[in-house]
Amino acid sequence: MTIPNSTDFMVDNADFTPEEERRIVSELTTESEDNLKEGNLYFVISKRWYTSWQKYVEQPTNECSSVESSEAPRPGPIENDDIIESADDTSDPQLRRLMVEGEDYSLVPQQVWERLVEWYSGGPPIPRKLICQGFYSRSYSVEVYPLCLMLTDGRDKSITAIRLGKQASIRELYEKVCAMKGVSQEKAHIWDYFGKRKGKLLDPSSNKSLEESSLNMDQDILLEVDGSSSSKYAVSSAGNELALVPLEPSRSLVTIAGGPTLSNGHSPTSKFTLFPKISSEDDSLSILGKGERGGLAGLSNLGNTCFMNSALQCLAHTAPIVEYFLQDYKDDLNKDNPLGMRGELAIEFGELLKKLWSSGRNAVAPRSFKTKLARFAPQFSGYNQHDSQELLAFLLDGLHEDLNKVKQKPYIELKDSDSRPDDEVAEERWNYHKARNDSVIVNVCQGQYKSTLVCPVCGKISITFDPFMYLSLPLPSTFTRQMTVTVFYCDGSRLPMPYTVTVPKHGSCRDLITALGTACCLTYDESLLLAEVYDHKIFRYFENPVESLSLIKDDDRIVAYRLNKMQKGTGKAKLEILHGGPERAVLESVRDTEIKRFGTPFVTYVNTELLSGSDIDAVISGFLSPLHKVQASSKIQNGRENGHLLNAAVDQTSGTISDRDTEIADASDRELTFRLFLTDELGLDLEPLQSDSSVNPGVVTRVLVEWNEGEHKKYDSSYLSDLPEVYKTSFSAKKTRQEAISLFSCLEAFLAEEPLGPDDMWFCPGCKEHRQANKKLDLWKLPDILVFHLKRFTYSRYLKNKIDTFVNFPINDLDLSKYVKSKNGQSYLYELYAVSNHYGGLGGGHYTAYAKLIDDNKWYHFDDSHVSSVNESEIKSSAAYVLFYRRVGSETETQPGEMLTDMD
Repeated sequence: MTIPNSTDFMVDNADFTPEEERRIVSELTTESEDNLKEGNLYFVISKRWYTSWQKYVEQPTNECSSVESSEAPRPGPIENDDIIESADDTSDPQLRRLMVEGEDYSLVPQQVWERLVEWYSGGPPIPRKLICQGFYSRSYSVEVYPLCLMLTDGRDKSITAIRLGKQASIRELYEKVCAMKGVSQEKAHIWDYFGKRKGKLLDPSSNKSLEESSLNMDQDILLEVDGSSSSKYAVSSAGNELALVPLEPSRSLVTIAGGPTLSNGHSPTSKFTLFPKISSEDDSLSILGKGERGGLAGLSNLGNTCFMNSALQCLAHTAPIVEYFLQDYKDDLNKDNPLGMRGELAIEFGELLKKLWSSGRNAVAPRSFKTKLARFAPQFSGYNQHDSQELLAFLLDGLHEDLNKVKQKPYIELKDSDSRPDDEVAEERWNYHKARNDSVIVNVCQGQYKSTLVCPVCGKISITFDPFMYLSLPLPSTFTRQMTVTVFYCDGSRLPMPYTVTVPKHGSCRDLITALGTACCLTYDESLLLAEVYDHKIFRYFENPVESLSLIKDDDRIVAYRLNKMQKGTGKAKLEILHGGPERAVLESVRDTEIKRFGTPFVTYVNTELLSGSDIDAVISGFLSPLHKVQASSKIQNGRENGHLLNAAVDQTSGTISDRDTEIADASDRELTFRLFLTDELGLDLEPLQSDSSVNPGVVTRVLVEWNEGEHKKYDSSYLSDLPEVYKTSFSAKKTRQEAISLFSCLEAFLAEEPLGPDDMWFCPGCKEHRQANKKLDLWKLPDILVFHLKRFTYSRYLKNKIDTFVNFPINDLDLSKYVKSKNGQSYLYELYAVSNHYGGLGGGHYTAYAKLIDDNKWYHFDDSHVSSVNESEIKSSAAYVLFYRRVGSETETQPGEMLTDMD
């Protein structure tokens, strides 16, 4: 690709306006999305530069939604230096690791990139191919990070980085290596060299992809020349690798706690067992020696796979699941289930569990499992960080479908509850569910909850009973927030008053206005105008009621102007009154282009007909009337209460302020009370106003009022200056561990009655209309293994966030009796046995796991391949993300060492 000279980019694009650039890019993007096919090129572009271009062409983005487009300059040449490893490598620039799309970089189609380079020059270009993934449902994605393999040349031990797409074939790998090393393909032998141990020999004629061959990011491969790699040991290793990827689960049994291993036909004492000498951590299993413990093997990180390792370790310490997979489950495989993975996921998971429980303390590299996972769940392919709970949800559901004993699902027509007893309806629904879904996952992990919907119009009640695999609990701090807003009375009847209200965290401006209206007793003929004040002027208005509250940050300063119908209506325009208090006269400041604003602007509505200086002066006097300083000492003590003026200036019969009426009445007969200046949006261009000056109101008319020493003596300007932030966290308000929220409060928030969202309306069978019904959940049937997912990650249109609030959860005695509506005599006492933890923020965080070895009642910390003991007191932390509980007194208390019996 030819990149134009950067000195010409201003000329090359002189004929295009920002609007035309935006239109062209939009059309090219749409055209590209309509013609998706494998091999299409996309280009990685710095998010920082791309955002500056989006601002310039008025294309709204999260970062620039509050910035006026007229202030955005035309960007310079494209600069990708901030996203590549080295600015010196322009021939094949490599992206920095751990970057996140939408935060660090953007992807644009080839046609868009060519246009941007034509207009702006710059670079360097970073092309990436579109690939298609998935077994059942094919999906397109851009392979941003190609596979990087570290090639060791067996002749001189030199190491070279080889980069290929993960869907490139083994044959293509041979071609590239041989071309790079100048070796004929007939003499070259490339080995899987994971962990610097020779594994299987890669077939030079194979069309199998690198990903299907379990080659991972940054792993080693070995090149041997002249047939030196055809040793007896190497061939044996390759053979063993093939033997350890069975098409069916092995019928042999593996003892977990260090006893003998029964192999296929050999005695327990034979040195020739199913598990030969280890050639790599991933390729074979070892026999536990005397005194060694099972369940303490770590999982190697294959490149940002800590999310997967964390979830797998939790499942690998779930006793009934481990017991099931370490015995013969061949007859349960459902290879024809269209919702499953042909039994392959279950087989791969079972093989991984065998390795984990027979490896002692040797780390296991889950390469085959990751390969199989990527085939059936391409969303987890590649080497970006993902979510351990999302992986867990997919895995549990996938294992269920692979092991579903129901080969032909019967059609069952569900009956309406028809006011029948809940026990009867719940049992009927559960039996229906089990008739179509019967697996170890359902038996161990699935429960049932009751869902009640009530129509707000006709009162129709609908009750259903639905299964669940885990419970996703909101953190109370994630769905509400406190906001402090100062209300200004545009009729001058009261002092400005701050109100603190509680609103939905991802609610709209309508929610804030409703809460404020309730707090300040807004009447039916009044309304509130929300605005943000920044640098003592109006930064923006919030006039769209559905606008998200996430636009308002905690350190913003928000005001609400209280208006009545007479003030706001048709034929009205906004009037903004800014306050200035310069050290020198305003006119001198004008000459020096200096001005010192202070306080909070006043905003009201005026008629769109001509205004005189006296009219504006009267409006300002009305606004300021509540700020009159009271001279008498007795009135100073008692003159103000709750924002009201209680002195003699108030006419108690009419509720109006007599001083204000007098000032307005006399306004046309005297000189102006204040020095006024018509100003612009930036407050720099000042035009003096006289009493007879004529002002033609625009959409917004801005006037600066000068405060001199006399005004400061007459009015208390502190009411204009003390504008609080939306939310201020004081030191004393910070939650301590003891004051943190509990797991029970999260559960109660999950079960609380709430209206359905506007996008989730319910069709009421009574009204025959979609209604925003009220929904209430209740727990009905709990499984032996109960999983809680704490919803620490929140997503909205404008932001992503992680909540690090400490959740206090029981370890040994979680009693859920009072939350379960069904009284069937079962125990609802649970104990914790595993935790998936997440540390850090979005994108660059790290996952670990805590798990308890039941047979010795000790906790261990699983941090990828590193495993260490940990005290029970350390289990609770603000990193806890997914909690695993088992019912006390159930069969899940079986110790791992007792899971298996000798095979007769």
